[in-house]
Amino acid sequence: MTSLLKKVLTSTAAGSVLLAMTMPGFAADRVKIEWWYAISGKLSETVQELIADFNASQDKYEVVGVYKGGYEETMAAMVAAYRAGQHPTILQSAERGFLTMLNSGAIIPVNKLMADQGYKTNWGEFIAPVASFYVVNGEPAALPFNSSTPIFWFNEDQLKQAGFDGPGETWQEVDERLYALKEKGITNCPMALAGDYHWSLFENYSAINNQPFGTKSNGFDGLDTEFVYNKTSVVQQTERLKRWIDDGILHVAGEGLNPSQMFTSGTCATLINSTAGHSAVESSAEFKWNATYLPYEKGVEPQNSTIGGAALWVLGNKSQEEQAGAAAFLDFVAKPETQVWWSKATGYVPVTMAAYEALKAEGYFEKNPTREIAIKQLSRGTPNENSRGFRFGNHNQTGAIMLEELQAVWTGQKSVQDALDSSVKRGNEVLRQYERINAGK
Repeated sequence: MTSLLKKVLTSTAAGSVLLAMTMPGFAADRVKIEWWYAISGKLSETVQELIADFNASQDKYEVVGVYKGGYEETMAAMVAAYRAGQHPTILQSAERGFLTMLNSGAIIPVNKLMADQGYKTNWGEFIAPVASFYVVNGEPAALPFNSSTPIFWFNEDQLKQAGFDGPGETWQEVDERLYALKEKGITNCPMALAGDYHWSLFENYSAINNQPFGTKSNGFDGLDTEFVYNKTSVVQQTERLKRWIDDGILHVAGEGLNPSQMFTSGTCATLINSTAGHSAVESSAEFKWNATYLPYEKGVEPQNSTIGGAALWVLGNKSQEEQAGAAAFLDFVAKPETQVWWSKATGYVPVTMAAYEALKAEGYFEKNPTREIAIKQLSRGTPNENSRGFRFGNHNQTGAIMLEELQAVWTGQKSVQDALDSSVKRGNEVLRQYERINAGK
């Protein structure tokens, strides 16, 4: 970013905002726009820098960013605040909360907001796999913000020591090479299991291998969707991961341990995790690391991966001035120069083609090739009913159920098929409950 504020940012984001408020030209009578966000650590500092730059770019509005915990905590806080009439103007909500936000009756669709406020936003300029997830009836309901997809991180030094240039393209090659790492005594931890592995190793696995996770185009075509992953190659994927865990190939992080740190410390040779991990890997790994595309099953033509991350939603029951301020901020966020900076600072995918092309034009991806993997993987082929994404009601709850059942597999309490059958049955009960409440909205 190029604003004057960047020159006076202190080591803490809160300090940056306080400094900005004391600078000449800061209008005390600005319209305050409260934004509740859900990303922490280094990313939270970057959010506050983004806010500070917007506030410095004009003198009518003041965005106030408030960290409310993780996505689920932020959503719960918003629901309680909305009922009390004390909700923010802007909310960052994860893609898993899409239907919850859409059917809440609390939002102003972003295309309507921007049009009403006189902004001529070219929605066709947004990268298709990202933007299409948030589109309803041809119009976007929310502004894609921190969009991501999982990629395959690996310790290049350790793989080369084992005689390999990378971890392999197919799951069969990955299987062979991970076992070789252990058998050759190069590492006792060939792979760490990411905390949100149901997203990377099951949902994205299904999309890339063109397997249905649920009916009705994974929920895009109706609330009467049902999970079916207990009848697909997810079964063999689960059996493979169970074998890896039993054989000491795949390591589950213990209490107090971070899977990402297990990789960046050099303890584990590989990790399948979000492209947003770039900032942590770049700052922490003291070995030669690299990344590549997610694996696919032998004989399969791989499809695109699906997005994670979150979008910015604008809530209703706010003044016209606050709505105008929200539109101005969203317009600022979507600008190519903002997207270029945001993607560089975080590792998230730039959400517009203009930003992507600007990064390519300056040679950024030639110097940082792993930063382009997510974009290419998301854009691979044409998204179909199995790879467009996942639009399930109460998706956080059904995801938690799946993780609970899989944990029973890892600990030997249930067979793979019994656990997946139970996960589907329980998940479908949640879907039916959501359908009863929201049908017709």
